[in-house]
Amino acid sequence: METATANVPLQRRNAVLRKETVLLHKKGPLVEGKKISPEWLPLDPNEGHLTSNSCDLSSENNSSHLNDTGLKSFLFYELKSITNNFDDQTVSAGGNKIGEGGFGVVYKGCINGQTVAVKKLTALADISIEELKKQFEQEIKIMAKCQHENLVELLGFSNDFDQPCLVYDYMPKGSLLDRLACLDNSSPIPWETRCNIAYGTSNGISFLHENNHIHRDVKSANILLTETFVPKLSDFGLARASVRFTHTILTDRIVGTAAYMAPEALRGEITPKSDIFSFGVVLLEIITGLSPMDENRDPQLLLSIKEEIEDEEKTIEDYVDKKISNLNITSIEHMYSIASPCLHEKKNRRPDIERVKEHLKEMLIE
Repeated sequence: METATANVPLQRRNAVLRKETVLLHKKGPLVEGKKISPEWLPLDPNEGHLTSNSCDLSSENNSSHLNDTGLKSFLFYELKSITNNFDDQTVSAGGNKIGEGGFGVVYKGCINGQTVAVKKLTALADISIEELKKQFEQEIKIMAKCQHENLVELLGFSNDFDQPCLVYDYMPKGSLLDRLACLDNSSPIPWETRCNIAYGTSNGISFLHENNHIHRDVKSANILLTETFVPKLSDFGLARASVRFTHTILTDRIVGTAAYMAPEALRGEITPKSDIFSFGVVLLEIITGLSPMDENRDPQLLLSIKEEIEDEEKTIEDYVDKKISNLNITSIEHMYSIASPCLHEKKNRRPDIERVKEHLKEMLIE
């Protein structure tokens, strides 16, 4: 049974969920961090830069410096043309719209024979133009420097219009969220493929953490899949960089997606262990095929099944996705044993991403 202490973050999580106008896709605005320790600081426009060799970010916060990233700079009208005037009819219906989130809409296009995804950023009611530009520049600077097989590739951008755009490599299988739900009559993902997706995603998170970045919005909608189901983490506008990767920042406002958020994240704390918690929810999605939140389901929050299993009311077998082919219950139990500690209420009791990745790799060679 839940304790009184455990109920507090759950109540706040539900309150945040009720405020989200687009369920599971709405993200809060970027905010400036409040300094907690001189050893853990948000990347400030006026202070130095990161020293990681693989993921070195300039701290300049001026769009004129984006031309130094080595990325292709497009004109807005060019991107408008290749997306059929940003056609809002969905791709499945013959249009160009791939999907949308809290910061804009993503469209399919083609440049010199290469299929691309164009994200047109749009300021919403609770997101100022300044915050939108900050999100735009943050994503460009991270993606230009952090290149990895399990991170989506940013090809270019446009910033010559009041709606900035980002151009990515196109991921033909869409998001893990949609594939687990078998949207557009797609086939269920086999268990072995799900294990590979889990490991690849942990590899991408590991790369970010090694290079002093916290993603802050790890979720199945932000895990995109290639034609061969190689997972690629996307949406880095909320990511936070730090010079030292050992302390915590408090922020003024909550960012992320509430159904995936750790208790400390609901209090506005930024910590790498919050990414671990969110990834634990993703692992539950991979096992169960269920969405992280469903108002018509009991329990509504997917992460609550952990409490039912711990209370011996049910077992993980009761929640396994019945669509999985070649079901291996031993392997499924192994993955759940990896997910469970990731979801610990206390962040210091959660494993780091290297430990999680190591256990997931062991699953692949079983």
